[in-house]
Amino acid sequence: MELRALRYFVTVAEELHFGRAAERLNIVQPAVSHQIARLERELGTRLFDRSPRHVRLTPAGRRVLEAAQETLAAAARVRVVAGEQAALLRIGVAPGLTARLERGTELLHEGERPAEAMLVDLPVPARLAAVRDGELDLALVRGPVEATGVRVVRAWSESLLAVVSDRHPMAGLPVARLADLDRAALRLPAREEDPALHEAVTSALHQAGGGSTGRSDGSLLTVLIEIGAGQGAWTLLTAEQLTGYAARRIRALPLDPPLSIDGHIVASLATPDVCVSSFVRAFTDPPQAAQ
Repeated sequence: MELRALRYFVTVAEELHFGRAAERLNIVQPAVSHQIARLERELGTRLFDRSPRHVRLTPAGRRVLEAAQETLAAAARVRVVAGEQAALLRIGVAPGLTARLERGTELLHEGERPAEAMLVDLPVPARLAAVRDGELDLALVRGPVEATGVRVVRAWSESLLAVVSDRHPMAGLPVARLADLDRAALRLPAREEDPALHEAVTSALHQAGGGSTGRSDGSLLTVLIEIGAGQGAWTLLTAEQLTGYAARRIRALPLDPPLSIDGHIVASLATPDVCVSSFVRAFTDPPQAAQ
């Protein structure tokens, strides 16, 4: 039995679609089907129920999935140990976390097992898939994370700010109250840009009462441009998300009562605990102020 066959099986089990699994694995679909059929022959049982309309795990397939994930994680740990002298931590990053990333990489240099960080900028879905597939060691994600085959650790919390035009009636106030903002004028980046962050913001709005209305489309930049045009639109962002956007026609106001969202570290099951704990410590402790 080859590890490659187990990796193909786990990918198909996660996608429940041979075509999408082949795309993730960057191989042709017949190769995936061949490996799964070979694995089923070796195990003497069917792992999937297949029909033109669906692919489903059999009861045996569900049992094998857990064991296969454990086996792949154990194999990945062996590779980590073998490469310990050239420790390189591959980290999927979220925009607007510069100060936290700087502190995290400093702690990695100073830790029990010093490591160099290689930062990889990927959309959230691809970021999570890369951790699960062993292509990244860690990923940083704002908002809730629902993913199998990885470790998820809550690491930090960020306050949300109301972002309005400098011509908005609330622009000159010290704080903004959600009750005074027109929910129909709310603008959020498209959900596919960052599903976890989108869910975190809309959940915070629901908890504050009244639900979320308005519109969700485009990128963060297009949302800020629309707000700056002064047509009454507004959004909710963290202070670090605004870093790097030299938008002169907007104002960011603290909320009263305050709202916050959580940030998480998503780790490969093969990532050494010392590396995970270093980053949890880095994000839990506030970055040091510049002297």
